[in-house]
Amino acid sequence: MAAGRGRDGTARGRETAAYGGALTAVLVAGAAAGRPYALVVVVAGALTVAGWWLWHTDRNLRGLDPRRRREQALQAGLRSLTAVDAMTGGEFEELVAALCRRDGCTRVRRVGGAYDGGVDVVGRLPDGRTMVVRCERYAPTRTVASRELRDLLGAKVRFGADVAVFVTTTRLSRPAEEFARHNGVLAVHRDLLGLWHNGTTLPTLGVMNGHGRGDARHRARRRQTHGPARPRSRSSR
Repeated sequence: MAAGRGRDGTARGRETAAYGGALTAVLVAGAAAGRPYALVVVVAGALTVAGWWLWHTDRNLRGLDPRRRREQALQAGLRSLTAVDAMTGGEFEELVAALCRRDGCTRVRRVGGAYDGGVDVVGRLPDGRTMVVRCERYAPTRTVASRELRDLLGAKVRFGADVAVFVTTTRLSRPAEEFARHNGVLAVHRDLLGLWHNGTTLPTLGVMNGHGRGDARHRARRRQTHGPARPRSRSSR
């Protein structure tokens, strides 16, 4: 609807400009024929058209940046998980950090190195709680084992964080999901990552923690598409 109104507004602007131009041309012709009063009308008409044009241009410029930001956010949300699968590990961490910022998290930054303790992103949730995030860009055929979430839980203690978040491009094993639920780790596996990527907020995902793998038919389609799942550790990525 907004786009339609924008197009209608543009069309009306063009019609007004065309009308003003035609009127100006007629008045100029009258002035040239020896009617001085027409010159005053020409100047007044030209100033009116110029003023309208400046106002219209200023209004468009004021709305340009917010509109562009909304369009960019929409395009980012519509990117498929296939595009995410093609990212490097660093790019995936940047994406996760950007999604956290989008959802109102503050002090979000990437960490890493030999002493990162298995943590890739840190920050604060919108409610002020501190969080540590581990990002694993695995192939869809891999399965995350519970020991990886256990490592993150240890890092949460070392960092003194309130919340631990594990984000991966693949699925979690059943023991890993149970470990996440029982120990308060927010596990964003592939299905929940798709929801997050398309606009669901991180706090909302907490309500769905441990769910999203679907029924038997859903898992069968996953195996048909990606093949049987295989475990993989962080050291082998």
